[in-house]
Amino acid sequence: MEQDEFIRLVAERAHVTEEQARALTRATMLTLGERITGGQARDLADALPPEIAPPLIMPQEMAQKFDLAEFVRRVSERAGVDETTARDGVRAVFMTLRDAIPGKEFQDAMDQLPNEFQEI
Repeated sequence: MEQDEFIRLVAERAHVTEEQARALTRATMLTLGERITGGQARDLADALPPEIAPPLIMPQEMAQKFDLAEFVRRVSERAGVDETTARDGVRAVFMTLRDAIPGKEFQDAMDQLPNEFQEI
């Protein structure tokens, strides 16, 4: 999947502009990179368009432990949107990741997240 298609899908699914979709995608990738292990982040990044992948790669290998509410709060702050828009954006980015990444890699990343992320 190309970057433009990825952003277009996020925008449609979150009901936001493409500019907001770019900000939400970057913020979600950065936050996901903090929440999963470095190895898993690199595996995801390898399957994504090169313009979308860089925020996933963190200097530390260990995943930070935080819940869905904190994930959404961080995305909200980083994307400069309210928490409802951030939650919709996270959902849209995750749906688009599921479409863009081979099933096993996406599922391996989801397995590192608490069960409450399944509601997204």
